[in-house]
Amino acid sequence: MTGWTIHQGIAAPMLEDNVNTDAIIPSKEMKRVSKAGMAEGLFANLRYEGDRDPVAEFVLNRSPFGNASILLTGSNFGCGSSREHAVWALKDYGFRAIIAEAFGGIFFDNCMANGVVPVGLPKDHISEIAAWCETDPEARKPLINLDKMVVCTERSYSFQLPEAGHHMITTGQSPIDLTLAHKNAIDMFAQKDKATRPWLYHPAQMASPGKTISRATSSNEHKMNGIADR
Repeated sequence: MTGWTIHQGIAAPMLEDNVNTDAIIPSKEMKRVSKAGMAEGLFANLRYEGDRDPVAEFVLNRSPFGNASILLTGSNFGCGSSREHAVWALKDYGFRAIIAEAFGGIFFDNCMANGVVPVGLPKDHISEIAAWCETDPEARKPLINLDKMVVCTERSYSFQLPEAGHHMITTGQSPIDLTLAHKNAIDMFAQKDKATRPWLYHPAQMASPGKTISRATSSNEHKMNGIADR
């Protein structure tokens, strides 16, 4: 994943509330084992009809919004299931930022883990940005600056991100990368824990593939077995 701090692009207005992850990418579109190509299924039930014929009225099928990299939307975007495919599809299409009044909680975290910025702004600010872009979408492109944490049009709109999320997006690191940054501390904890609770690490307590861990039967289990036999 490549990190970034400044992005400017065409903003597509899709100002509906409660767009859930099944609308973002229907389950029937989740057949790939790779993130590549997920864009084809993005908003599939809204973008297509019949035998994959484009719906002319849908925003991404209208010029110039087919080249959008910023999505303007309503409240509770990405609600519903936890499928990370929703973010994969948005990113594969080319979106780098989603500007919404609010997000589904898991979707919000998935965005940051995949380098897509979930920008939270009040509804009236989103409407202002949409109106500013509407007159000439190709010339009036919002700019997102992660150093200053603002969306810029003819004015600036401030937003916030969690520190870890901001770090992942700007550096291109994943949640696993953030964890591995603490590898030395993790190793030290493991060694200390092994010395404090060695029985957890004893070979006899660790089953090999195809083997069962053996242990003594407790007196309580003998008693329960005796009751069961009566």
